[in-house]
Formats: sequence, structure tokens, C-alpha cells
Amino acid sequence: MAGINVDMEHVIVESQEMEKEEEEVKPQKTKRVASLDIFRGLTVALMVLVDDAGGEWPMIGHAPWNGCNLADFVMPFFLFIVGMAIALALKRIPEKLVAIRKVILRTLKLLFWGLLLQGGYFHDLDKLKYGVDMNRIRLCGILQRIALAYLVVAVIEITTRQAQSKELPTGWFSIFKLYSWQWVIGACVLVVYLATLYGTYVPDWNFVVQNPDSVDFGKTLTVTCNVRGNLDPPCNAVGYIDRWILGINHMYPRPAWKRSKACTKNSPYEGPFKDDAPSWCWAPFEPEGILSSISAILSTVLGVQFGHVLIHMKDHSSRLLHWICMGIALLVLGIILHFTDAIPLNKQLYTFSYVCVTSGAAALVFSGFYILVDILNLKYLFLPLEWIGMNAMLVYVMAASGIFAGFINGWYYEDPHNTLVFLSSLSLLSSLCIQADSGSEYYEYQVLKFVLIW
Repeated sequence: MAGINVDMEHVIVESQEMEKEEEEVKPQKTKRVASLDIFRGLTVALMVLVDDAGGEWPMIGHAPWNGCNLADFVMPFFLFIVGMAIALALKRIPEKLVAIRKVILRTLKLLFWGLLLQGGYFHDLDKLKYGVDMNRIRLCGILQRIALAYLVVAVIEITTRQAQSKELPTGWFSIFKLYSWQWVIGACVLVVYLATLYGTYVPDWNFVVQNPDSVDFGKTLTVTCNVRGNLDPPCNAVGYIDRWILGINHMYPRPAWKRSKACTKNSPYEGPFKDDAPSWCWAPFEPEGILSSISAILSTVLGVQFGHVLIHMKDHSSRLLHWICMGIALLVLGIILHFTDAIPLNKQLYTFSYVCVTSGAAALVFSGFYILVDILNLKYLFLPLEWIGMNAMLVYVMAASGIFAGFINGWYYEDPHNTLVFLSSLSLLSSLCIQADSGSEYYEYQVLKFVLIW
């Protein structure tokens, strides 16, 4: 019996030691960066706002061509956040093959949801209409662009990750030297983009008008170009490459340029086209196309560098100094390029000045949240945004598929037409009409359009 007791005690001791070893080996659940979740939540909320209200308030909608409105910050903010998340997430996966497998799987998920939500499958959900003609499915979109940038930058991060095991040397530019290969690759991406944008010859092209509201519906119209390095709507290399590779039937049919002064009477509002509007006003254009998505990779590359600062620098002051200085430098560079007419701000072409301005703004906004949340501990003020940021994909799917709008518009009083949105719109319009000049034809047009849309 004594021998049995000794053996049992030995087994118990060994099992306890094994449990301790397993606890030590088991990876600890990493703490989320609350300021990054809140920034992501703000970006998703902005996306919902500008998608639903951008048509009525052009100052928050996408700029028709050159320029940068509130809506034009949403996409680069997403890409910047993806870059920061890449740096934070991949440092926890030591094995390269495992990391690459996770990156590929997530990329495929983004591509699937992108094609489903923005390919044209969901439309007029209030009339139970859905489905898409495969001959006209939109191949590019927001999630597809994010998938491309995520895949490229994550693979770069994985293949150059040996830098993360090194101690950060002293010196102001040490963080940049530590990841010098990533900056070299980013510079190569920029050179390829600029060389293609300014060096590609754009010939004349034609298209069939698909808009039934046009008097030229069904006709084939020709756009005259024969230029190189042009950044105007009809003759830029971004559109030419998309028409050549994707096919004009797989591009976005309602580009923001339709609200430009050259096309519509009430620019920057939507409305009837001018009688002498050029033919390209009826043409499709892909704002998330191939060449512009290559340039968009730069936004994610910059985001990764900000994530590296968060990883390597342990004190708040050093982090904020790098983030704010780099953010201001990017903002100033982008503004100078735009106002000297060197490179205009343009979201649809994703120009370098646009990359600089939006990335600089992202850096400053994130720094502001970092101060409020991680330094001043005011996280409770942003709990709704934090929840949205932690469930960004769910909220995006519900917004892009029209579930949000359908839910809000589903509450009515007595008659299905008397929805809460409609009644609140009438209340707003009645107050506006009291202050407005009733003789203004332009105002009457905007009021009528507002009522019809809601």
C-alpha cells in the first residue's frame, strides 16, 4: 500500500507540474488597443453617415473630382487602421506559414463580401429585389481594395518581420531604419503608380449608354482623348486601365463625376444633366479600380509604420511625438502638392497628395483618441464607437446591404407610408420653408428632391 501511495503522489505531482507548464505555454489573451477600436468605429459611423446623407449635403459627400470632402476620408482611414492592425496582430503569430495562411483566408473573406455587397446583388430591398447579371457585376469595391492592400502589406510585414525581434536603437530616425525595407517597397509602389499614371497613353474610347433617362439610351458614344498624363475625368490612365482589364460593363455606373460642373446643372448636387454635357458624363468609372488601388497600398504602409511605433516605443510622449510630427508633415506635403498644382487631391485617382493629406489626418485623429482614451482614461465617452469598432464587419454588412435603412424605415404610424423618417423629414422641411425664399426655383427643386428621396 505504501508503494501505491508513493506512486500516486508521484503521478499527482507530475500532473500538477504539467498543468503549470501548459499554463506557461498557453498564450495570454492580448489586450485590445481601445483607441484603435474607437477610431475604427468612428470611421464606420462616418461611412454610414455619408452614404445616407452625402447626396443631400455635398459638403460631406464625395468630391465630384478634385478636392477632398468628409466622405473622401473614410476609405484611407480604413486602410490606415488596417495597417496599424497588421503590425499589432502579426507580431503574435511567430510562424510565417501560419501567418500567411491566416492572411490569405481573411483576404478571401473580404473579397467574397465585397463582391456580394457591392457587386450589385442587393438592390431595392424594400421591393424584395436582389440578384445580379454576371455580365454586369461590379468587380471592384471598398472591401476588394482593402483586401488587396491587406494582402500585400501583411505579406511584406511577415517576410520582413525579423526586424521586430531587434531592440530599437537610439536616434530620431531609428524606427524608420529598423523597417527600411518596407519603406523601399512603398517607394517602389509609388514609382510604379506615378509612372503608369503619367506615362500611359490613353486613346479614344467608346461606350454604350445604359442610363434609361438619357436621350442617348442604347447609343454608342465616343470619347476623344489621344493624350498622355492627363488627370481629367474622361482621359486618365486609371479609367483606361480599368476599361481595358475589367471591362466597362463591370465598372461603377454612378461615379461622383456626374455631379461635376461639366455635367450637371446644379453641381455639386445631383440633378439633370446640362444640354451640352460631354458624352463621358454618362459613362461608368471605377473609383476603386486597379491602378488607384495600387496607390491605396501606400495608406496601409503608412498605417503599419504607426503600428510599429506603438509596438517599439513604450512611453506615451515618444509615441505621440512621432505620430503628430509625421502626421503634420504628411498634411503639409499633401497640401503643398495640391495648391501648387503639382498633384491635385483626388480620391478617385488616389493621387499621392491625397494619400499624404488623408494619412496625415488619420495620424492626428488617432493621436487625439490615444490622448483621450489611453492617457486621460476617458474611454467611457466613446463606448458606442468602441462597440462599432469591435464589430466593424457586422455593422458594415448591415449598412451596405440596406438592413439599417430598412429597419429604421420600417417603423410607421397608421399607414406604411408614414414612417418615422418621413414624418421627421416633413417636420424639418416645414421649418425650412418658413425661412426660405418661396420664389427660389432652385430651393423648390432641392425640397422636392429631398421629399422624393426620403
